[in-house]
Amino acid sequence: MRTIIDEHALYVAKHPGTFVLQTLKAFRANQGLLLAGAVAYYALLSIVPLMILIVIALSRVVPEHTLLTALGHLLQWLVPGQSGALVRELAHFLAHREVVGWVLFLTMLFFSSLAFTVLENAMSLIFVHRVVIRRRHFLLSALLPYCYILFLGVGSLIVTLVSSGLDVMGAEAVDLFGTHVSLQGFSRVVLYLLGLAGEIFVLTSIYMVMPVGRPSLKHALLGGIVAALLWEITRHVLVWYFATLSQVSVVYGSLTMAIVILFSLEWLATLLLFGAQVISQYERFGLEPPDAPQPRIKTG
Repeated sequence: MRTIIDEHALYVAKHPGTFVLQTLKAFRANQGLLLAGAVAYYALLSIVPLMILIVIALSRVVPEHTLLTALGHLLQWLVPGQSGALVRELAHFLAHREVVGWVLFLTMLFFSSLAFTVLENAMSLIFVHRVVIRRRHFLLSALLPYCYILFLGVGSLIVTLVSSGLDVMGAEAVDLFGTHVSLQGFSRVVLYLLGLAGEIFVLTSIYMVMPVGRPSLKHALLGGIVAALLWEITRHVLVWYFATLSQVSVVYGSLTMAIVILFSLEWLATLLLFGAQVISQYERFGLEPPDAPQPRIKTG
């Protein structure tokens, strides 16, 4: 099996242009931009209740200020340029957490799961060659979003602890050959590298869990690295664009924050689904004729 995988990777390396072209054509044929718009819309509905649930749970074990600072770093990756506004909303909600009853809690839990449900459906269209062979049980699909919410909660706790430790390190300094050297720059570099590694890990886990079937870790890691690197470039461009050239606040006024967040989420969803398309095309590349039709899901 290892030999087959190595030969397949070698074939892709020998025809990189054909592979990229077929991946773009398949992404367009799967209506990737339309799927990304749907994922971004439901992600916008899910992001606030999801963050509220995480904050309520973790505030019992982590000081609120430390937690909000860490979530600010996390949201800066997810919605560049708008993390401060979301953190202020979360802080305001924490100050009035007594209004959360069982009805509101269950409502937020439901809306938090919508983005994961839509993302799973979008993945099914991209990995349709797996779906026609094997389908996922509906109970597993129903429980999967809530398992991922729990996973993100644990991940947020780890991010909070690590970032707070690095902040403490950044406030210190060492004497190097008689020179007073601050560790603030070092802690920032370590925090950025850990954030990039966390991006790749989260994206790889999505490609491992969300699509039907059991992909190899190698394929999922390939898609995770591609999507993470593209998003790193994109989010820095978005921050620069909204800070220098954009006139979105003039056009949309009080709706500016929602529009910017939705725009950022659509870009992220596009790159996320494109990474999935890279994996899907990698699995089929060289094993099917270049003009082979895309398998279709049959219903009824």
